[in-house]
Amino acid sequence: MSYTVSDIRHIVDAQRAFFRSGTTLDVEWRLRQLRKLRDAVISHEKEFEEALHKDLGRSATEAYLCDIGPIVVEINEMLKGLRRWARPERHFSGLMCFPSIVTKVYKMPYGVTLVISPFNFPILLTLGVVAASICGGNTVVIKASAKSRHCTEVMKNFIAEVFPPEFVTLIDGGHDVADMCLEQRWDKIFYTGSPKVGRHVLAKAAENLTPVALELGGETGNWCIVRKDADIRDAARKIAFFKTCNAGQICININQVAVAQEIAEKFLEALKEAFRAQIGENAQDNEEYPKLITRQAYEKCESLADEYRDRIIFGGKGNAGELRYSPTIIYPVDINEGIVQKELFCPLLPVVLFRDSEVDSVLDVIADREHPLAMYLFTKDIRWAERVMSSHQYGGGCINEVCVHMMVKGVPFGGVGHSGMGAYHGEWGFREFTHASTVLKGSTCLNLSLREHPYREEKILPLLRLLEK
Repeated sequence: MSYTVSDIRHIVDAQRAFFRSGTTLDVEWRLRQLRKLRDAVISHEKEFEEALHKDLGRSATEAYLCDIGPIVVEINEMLKGLRRWARPERHFSGLMCFPSIVTKVYKMPYGVTLVISPFNFPILLTLGVVAASICGGNTVVIKASAKSRHCTEVMKNFIAEVFPPEFVTLIDGGHDVADMCLEQRWDKIFYTGSPKVGRHVLAKAAENLTPVALELGGETGNWCIVRKDADIRDAARKIAFFKTCNAGQICININQVAVAQEIAEKFLEALKEAFRAQIGENAQDNEEYPKLITRQAYEKCESLADEYRDRIIFGGKGNAGELRYSPTIIYPVDINEGIVQKELFCPLLPVVLFRDSEVDSVLDVIADREHPLAMYLFTKDIRWAERVMSSHQYGGGCINEVCVHMMVKGVPFGGVGHSGMGAYHGEWGFREFTHASTVLKGSTCLNLSLREHPYREEKILPLLRLLEK
């Protein structure tokens, strides 16, 4: 379907009218919508799996593990916690406000929200955010990715089946349609994608001072550091799994590995063996291995690999017909080369060497670049690792593990700086889509004249200073 600015304005106006009816304010009503969404996701599981296979070459297992299952888990967490999260907080106003001693903080929905979702996890990063917006009491307009067209088509029919358009609706189309959406006045915008487009979204939102959450991949990529005391086989196995997942098209994926030169050869052999064991020597011909989203993405990956052809020690093979490019180790790479100063979003894996005693210099380089969305450390020195994780700027990460930090219940997921702003998942998603409104309940009795003219400073100031304590 093609859209005009008038079409989109009509959608927004209808949702604004529905929001102002007050229907979404009722927590029990929200819970019913979340149950409806969860049950529909479960009943449409096969359709989602087929669409994910067509768009990204995902196997049924990976489709469920990475897109479908986490939505169900997320909604179940919301169903369990929403009543508690939405309950107004009651505070003592303090003696400065006497006799008005009761203040409440209401968790108010923003109103009409725009969710712009990406192609790499098109189901999860659409419906997971929609669930958070519903949880907060908002209406939702979704602008889904044109690149993952099969998933977008399935979701458009899915949303139309589950919700009325004045509550939740999905708009398809390319960048022109996205820009039409951004021309509208929204109460909240949530964008997942690249830093480049994130800047554009933020600039358009600024025209109406619209609050924005950005989930970005990080301009200069996510680092993984493997120290000389690391469990080499364990690190290699986990890194190989993660780089294979979705063919590297993951915002929190490892962009490059820094390996202590003392263990580099053993690590690289273990990494090659892990890739062979998990996806085979010729992953590009393995039907279980995901593909790159578009011809353009495939050609970009292939072209970059060709630039480093003389340093490819594993992989470097492509299947242009199926858009699959094998996991590819590029070694050695200097820490200042261009390939480790940008987000790759593909299965290429540059490896940088460092002396283990000079690991702090690697951390200094990471700190000087744009903040990553994720950071991963492999070492037996847990005190060092915790010190690093508690003193650097990044979205989230793991020690001796990869990616699973985003699956933990009750904790936030989000970036900082060039890797984003805002956070969601569970209660944090509820917070992201609500505004905390403070309301003092005034008293009509026993009001003091301390704050009214004429001031009698010689008597009032000592009393006020007593109230500070």
